[in-house]
Amino acid sequence: MQTNAPTTTAARPALNHLQQLDGVRFIAVALVLFDHWMAGRIEMPLGALGVTIFFVLSGFLITRILLSSKDKLSSEPNGGLGKYLKTFYIRRTLRIFPIYYLVLFVLYAINEPPVRKTFGWLALYATNLYMAYHSTWMGTVDHLWSLAVEEQFYLFFPLLLFVVPRSWVPFTAALMIVGAVTMRYVLYRAHMPWFIGYVTMPACLDSFGLGAIMAFWWLYQRERFKQVFQNTIWLWISIVLFATVVIGTKILPAIPDPQGWLGHHNIMSDVWERLAGSLIGFFLIGRAVLGFGGPMKWILENPVSQYMGKISYGLYLYHNFIFNVYHTQPTHFTLRSWRRITDILPFLNSSYFFQFSYYLTLTLLLATLSWYLIEKPINNLKDRFSY
Repeated sequence: MQTNAPTTTAARPALNHLQQLDGVRFIAVALVLFDHWMAGRIEMPLGALGVTIFFVLSGFLITRILLSSKDKLSSEPNGGLGKYLKTFYIRRTLRIFPIYYLVLFVLYAINEPPVRKTFGWLALYATNLYMAYHSTWMGTVDHLWSLAVEEQFYLFFPLLLFVVPRSWVPFTAALMIVGAVTMRYVLYRAHMPWFIGYVTMPACLDSFGLGAIMAFWWLYQRERFKQVFQNTIWLWISIVLFATVVIGTKILPAIPDPQGWLGHHNIMSDVWERLAGSLIGFFLIGRAVLGFGGPMKWILENPVSQYMGKISYGLYLYHNFIFNVYHTQPTHFTLRSWRRITDILPFLNSSYFFQFSYYLTLTLLLATLSWYLIEKPINNLKDRFSY
């Protein structure tokens, strides 16, 4: 039976599991890991693209859940805003908070410097605000900025969708898209630090807005959804557009960074790159919802991709502590242990492939233990709070 086949009901389309989206999660997290472990060898914004795909996917899934919940509660006498928000936030809390705060407390206990220094910001999911204000990365915890963006989005978006009439949802999402691009352009023209346009939540809303439009079409305009996403040509066009933006970033002169950070930044990277990446996420996710065929179907549905997608949250959360080419010091425990291994097996230094595989193995092991020992048991509690 095709898991991704569209289904409709008279009042509320089912929140059925869309199998190929687990494969999309795998692709997104793989782009991030590849970028953080291969930077300097391949100069492409693959990590940023992976995070952007996650944002679009979150916009789609959260909007689909919230609109369906709103539809259901509208026919129940004891429904309303309280139940709508309670169910959503309990389920989000059970999924996201346990291992996030466990990681923070463990790192604080072992005296990880950036965690000790910014624990309050991290605990409040304000990592991105700290980074934007100080125009700085945060070492082993700098990747948590994207989780902060998602949590801040979850704070306002459920309430917004509750008060906005259903027919206004596409227009609201379009305003999010235009507003985010405009904000990045204004920041760029004002010569503000590029960090602000990269890590702040309002500057990411074009990704979430595209996901919201997709969810609205899937729930209420199924034929339009199929017309837009059935043909994969749009996905290829979006990939070409993203590549054009990346090439344009390299060709156009770079703007000097006032903080002295390395990187090639100009209008292409600071304004248009996220929108182009969001369009890749838009057409990739939309086609995966319908269900890819051929080789892409195998890529998204094979057991490895499905499993990696299932544990993608752990992979993303833990990988930066295993290794990141930008900040990991030679004294870090993973590099010290790698040197001990290569002292015994020196041929492993013949290719970076072996070292990459070592980082991947450690991250997979940690994410797997996290899934089976912590995440899955807690995640099962979500069944008590159904939409």
